Amino acid sequence: MFTIGDFARNGRVSVRMLRHYDAIGLLRPAHVDRSSGYRFYEAAQLARLNRVIALKELGFTLSQVHSILDEKVTTEELRGMLRLRRAELEAARAATTAQLAQVEARLRTIESEGTMSTDDVVVKSVPGVRVAELSAAAAGFEPEHISPVIVPLFENLCIRLDEARVTPAGPGIAYYEDGPDGSIVVHAAMPVAPGTNVEGHGLSVVDLPALESAATIVHRGAMAGVVGSIQRLAHWIEDNGYTSCGYNREMYIECPENPADWVTELQEPVAAA
Repeated sequence: MFTIGDFARNGRVSVRMLRHYDAIGLLRPAHVDRSSGYRFYEAAQLARLNRVIALKELGFTLSQVHSILDEKVTTEELRGMLRLRRAELEAARAATTAQLAQVEARLRTIESEGTMSTDDVVVKSVPGVRVAELSAAAAGFEPEHISPVIVPLFENLCIRLDEARVTPAGPGIAYYEDGPDGSIVVHAAMPVAPGTNVEGHGLSVVDLPALESAATIVHRGAMAGVVGSIQRLAHWIEDNGYTSCGYNREMYIECPENPADWVTELQEPVAAA
């Protein structure tokens, strides 16, 4: 038999953890000396300890581990638990990847401050357009708040337009408005021909007004990195005697399968200061 210290060293866990496992009934010692209270473990118990560690590393709680090891969970239930854990890990990985892209974009912006070119900003009028759209609320205007809202909006919009047998008359447009309690109303829109009927498909048809004067810039790449282009546009507006009159629109000129190859025009309404 092993003392608790020796068993802990062989199992690569702490003595404190073994005492906790004993207290909750997850891994009890093979023998406890009545006079001294010392705990002793058998070598065969290392297999159960290894299973405990492996299941914990997969993200299961100790309560779940207890049920799995004591066969209170069926094979099908265990499959379901593992699938759920896999989905959680994939979601966490996607969130981390998105955050990494945002950090890299902000680093590029910081590194380029003071040397940013403004030659690619053009002031022009943007004509009005009739669009079919869906809208939803986002918690804020930052990419991490907008992307999880606008992507499914456009996916749903395209599905509904297809069901209505409507072919978009131009590239997709996103525009934004202030919502209640600091939220942002996100609009995903597709230009449609006059007289288009989408009744019964849950879409709104609205006339998006013209912008008499808009400072525009072309952003190339995934929208997760749009912060740099937005800030470059803001610098240009301030440096050239204009004031912003609202949120920018986004016109998705090219949207290939790889988001890194996207081409998007940012259109911010402005007025002379």
